[in-house]
Amino acid sequence: MGIILKQSSINTVIIFIAFAIGGINTLFLYTNFLTPERYGLVVFLLSAANLLMPLTAFGVQYTIVKFFSSYQTKFEKDRFLSMAIILPLFIALPIGFLVVVFYEKISIFLSTENTMIKDYTYIIYLVAVATAYFEVFYAWAKVQMQSTFGNAIRELFSRIMILFLLILVSVGVIDGHEFILYLTALYFLRMLIMMLYAFKLYTPKFTFSFPENIREIISYSAYIILAGSAGAILLDIDKVMLPQKEAIELAAFYTVGVFIASVVEAPGRAMLQIVQPLTSKAINEKNTIEIASLYKRTSVNLFIVCGLFFILINCNVEELYKIVGKPEYSKGIFIVLMISIAKLYNMFLGNNGAIISNSKYYKILLPYGIAMAISVTYLNIVLIDLFNMNGAALSTLLVILVFNTIKILYVKKKFNILPFTTKSWLVLVVIILFLFAFYFWNFNSNPILNIVFKSILITISYVFIIFKLNLSVQINAMINKLLYKKQSM
Repeated sequence: MGIILKQSSINTVIIFIAFAIGGINTLFLYTNFLTPERYGLVVFLLSAANLLMPLTAFGVQYTIVKFFSSYQTKFEKDRFLSMAIILPLFIALPIGFLVVVFYEKISIFLSTENTMIKDYTYIIYLVAVATAYFEVFYAWAKVQMQSTFGNAIRELFSRIMILFLLILVSVGVIDGHEFILYLTALYFLRMLIMMLYAFKLYTPKFTFSFPENIREIISYSAYIILAGSAGAILLDIDKVMLPQKEAIELAAFYTVGVFIASVVEAPGRAMLQIVQPLTSKAINEKNTIEIASLYKRTSVNLFIVCGLFFILINCNVEELYKIVGKPEYSKGIFIVLMISIAKLYNMFLGNNGAIISNSKYYKILLPYGIAMAISVTYLNIVLIDLFNMNGAALSTLLVILVFNTIKILYVKKKFNILPFTTKSWLVLVVIILFLFAFYFWNFNSNPILNIVFKSILITISYVFIIFKLNLSVQINAMINKLLYKKQSM
């Protein structure tokens, strides 16, 4: 447990630093140094690659985590890891062959509304392959109980290198076309670094002799590949469908709005990394009391913390877009509201996903994921035509509201537990009151000063009320500890 907590703490710091650098890239560098059309093209290519990646990886990154610990001898582990490198090629190579043969038809189909996509279609496949093998080698490191380096490479390295490339664009060293080519090379460099690190941790003796349970492995990989694809569709389908139905620059406007809203879940991502192994341990020990306790504690604590971020983001969003300095990007204000509501509801579920995925009911995630993917795709087709990019955000919000509610009811049915208590509804009331109290007024006309002063006032008031209402034992204990330290100094 010491290793888990230590690495989770480091991963928490990495995530927050990555969000900060990502914010600089997304809100300022991309918007100022690339045209909206070029930025939209980058978003489309990377999102399309993310949709293709789970298929290209053949689910091997999940398979490594599930099966590696079941092998006892080095010979068995070597055979398994040798297979893990080879298996994705059975999917990646045929896809590559089809891309080459039908490249012209594929590129024409994807560029129907935006012709600039046509010359870059091959980038989708290249990035998908590089990302797939990065995930394979990251899983390789995780089963050696080493996750921090891979997390840093995935979260930080890419963002830092993108920042560097955008600076090169700004000073005229490279142009927008070269930026995309260097960005593609960056994904392969990231994959290579992760591969070398994985081999350093554990170097197998490569063999073409597959493990004895190869059928079980193939079956699991085929299952998880569908589940992974469904999850990727939910995350990236909006950014792929928008350029197919509207001008490609809308993908850039949409991405900025989604990034701002995603800050709401930043503390939740960090917390859930710590909670997941605790949830798995409680389920394996069949400790129903601890499962219920974790469920309620994670729900209310994440709701409180992410609720503060939700208020800060939405009460400062207009001023934030003024700082960006590109009026056309401010079209995404309603996107921020809708996606941030969806993110906050995700956090309200606490460790719901960990409970399902670590239990014997994990297979329900496949039909659940597929149903979500189909629903969001259909709603995008309808709502993008009606409401433009706001329709894409609305479709995501509706799907998350409906299907997260289904997840709550499913866990209630199987485990007879719910995530919320009376305190949860009090937190909701506090969040709503703060949103309406601070949304419509500002301190002065300077957007930076306004954000600073308003955020300080909101944070102090919010923390004070949460503390006085005693809505979280853990948060109150943390505040008392900080106050005690200050008094002792």
